[in-house]
Amino acid sequence: MAETHTSEITLRVTLDENRVPEQLTWSAQDGGIENEEAKAMLLSVWDHKNKESLKIDLWTKDMPLEEMKIFFHQSLVALSDTFMKATQDEKMTATMKDFCEFFAEKLELKGMKP
Repeated sequence: MAETHTSEITLRVTLDENRVPEQLTWSAQDGGIENEEAKAMLLSVWDHKNKESLKIDLWTKDMPLEEMKIFFHQSLVALSDTFMKATQDEKMTATMKDFCEFFAEKLELKGMKP
């Protein structure tokens, strides 16, 4: 029988008195990440029993708006790539990539440095 390994990813959210995120940090020991600061995060989990996505979307109150736009664009591009890996559906992936281009164009992200 093959030996199994358990890996843990930890998210820590520091909230202000109104329970608004002030600081986000994450750790992933297997990846060599320890209390790395982040300004935003999107987490989706598939609930197989109920056939629905569960999600946590958090960002700190000092997350710059322009960076949020870039973050969303990069997240959409990454989702397109993941969709292709998971489904091998080239036609829909191309459609998703077209939307990502449209999104970047409308937000005037072309040429912006992250």
